[in-house]
Amino acid sequence: MKWKGRRTSSNVDDRRGRSLGRGGSLGCGGIIIILLLSWIFGLNPLQLFEASSGVSSLTVENRYETTAEENELAEFTKVVLADTEDVWNEVFMEEYGEDYPEPTLVLFTDQVQSGCGFAGAATGPFYCPADQRVYIDLSFYNELQNRFGAPGDFAMAYVIAHEVGHHVQNLLGYTDKVHSQRNRLSQKEYNKLSVRLELQADFLAGYWARRADEMFDILEQGDLEEAINAANAIGDDRLQKQMQGRVVPDAFTHGTSEQRIRWFKRGYESGDLSYGDTFSTNKL
Repeated sequence: MKWKGRRTSSNVDDRRGRSLGRGGSLGCGGIIIILLLSWIFGLNPLQLFEASSGVSSLTVENRYETTAEENELAEFTKVVLADTEDVWNEVFMEEYGEDYPEPTLVLFTDQVQSGCGFAGAATGPFYCPADQRVYIDLSFYNELQNRFGAPGDFAMAYVIAHEVGHHVQNLLGYTDKVHSQRNRLSQKEYNKLSVRLELQADFLAGYWARRADEMFDILEQGDLEEAINAANAIGDDRLQKQMQGRVVPDAFTHGTSEQRIRWFKRGYESGDLSYGDTFSTNKL
């Protein structure tokens, strides 16, 4: 991706190096158990982390030395965020005649307190609709490469654009419509709505990639393949197979690898927001 020397976003809250002191500690074993439960039963890991502690957090400032590699990745993240701002500002004015309320991106190390609860780096990047912030531990870039086998800067750009896609969904009312059904549906049926929400965010990430390339000529050879590889690597079926040795479709919350790839490509190839209505189609 062509990103060096380009505009960076100022909507960044850099909390790297801050640790959260808590009344109790889950430990590595507890974190693993919570992540397994969230994947197996299709639950929100943020809620599980919050429920497991039940105590307030205390932010502690530590001496934290960043590396040149991490600083470059932080700079890259700010450029991608700026590109999402430019694209969605233009789209919101074109499509809705409104300004686009830009989200804040929080960079953190190891653990963070968000408007949606306490979370650790193992949760992965996430968007919190309660405070309209995207949260990212930059170590996830190494996770993409080493654990998920999805290297490349545009793989990370896809992840960021996906989370910003959740912000767009929140502004357009999709998030509230889905979350309002949480107590009215069985977990199985609610999971199906969650999949539709996630696949729409993949579509929006693909749509963003096309618009950003048209505006700034950002794409280099192999970039789209990096994003598609990342979408493939984090499909529910693939993750479940890796973690528990079997696939449980009723517990899917994000969609299969095939679905995630298809909806990302649909967003990129169509360049038309009307093609991204995952809630009206019978076939995902």
